[in-house]
Amino acid sequence: MRVVEGTADIDDVGSFVETLSAIGDRHGVTVQAFDARYVVDRAHLELAVELATRAHDRGDAIAEDFGVEILLYAAGRRQINRALTMGVGEGACPVVAVIVDPERKDAHVGKSEQDGIEAAKDDVREELTTTSTLGEYDTDRVRSFFDVTDTELAATAGGLPDAVRERVALLPVEK
Repeated sequence: MRVVEGTADIDDVGSFVETLSAIGDRHGVTVQAFDARYVVDRAHLELAVELATRAHDRGDAIAEDFGVEILLYAAGRRQINRALTMGVGEGACPVVAVIVDPERKDAHVGKSEQDGIEAAKDDVREELTTTSTLGEYDTDRVRSFFDVTDTELAATAGGLPDAVRERVALLPVEK
C-alpha cells in the first residue's frame, strides 16, 4: 500500500474519481481517495486495506469493486451510500489516497509490480497539491460519522483513533 496526501479543488467529484480510476487501470492497481478529515491515521487505512484484501481473497467481499471494498472497511459500514461520506467532495478538499494491488502478495513483489504502484503514486500526486493531510482529521466530524460517544472515549485506554480502528475491525463480524 502506498499513500498520497494533498489537497484538490474538485469541480466535479465524478470526473475526479474517474481520473483516479483511469490512473489505477493504466497501472494495474486500485486507487481509492478519501476526504482526509475522516481518516484518523495511517493505521486506519492499513487496517481497512488489510481487511478488504482478506475479504477479496476469500471471495467474501461486500462490494464488487475493490476500491469500494476499501472504502466500506475504512468507513466501518456495509452500506455504500453511507460510506461514500468519507469520499472526496466538491470544492477544496483535503485528500488522502491509497494505492494497492489486490493481486500482489508482498513476499513475491516483482519489480514491474512495484513500478506500477510507484507510477500510479506519481500520477495521483500530479492530481493534488502536495501537503500533509493524513492524521489532520476533524475530531467532531469523525466522532459524529463513527458514532463515538463521550462515554466510549472515557471508557477506553486509547483515544479516538483507537475507537475508529475498532469500528473498522468489527465490520467483518457484522456480516
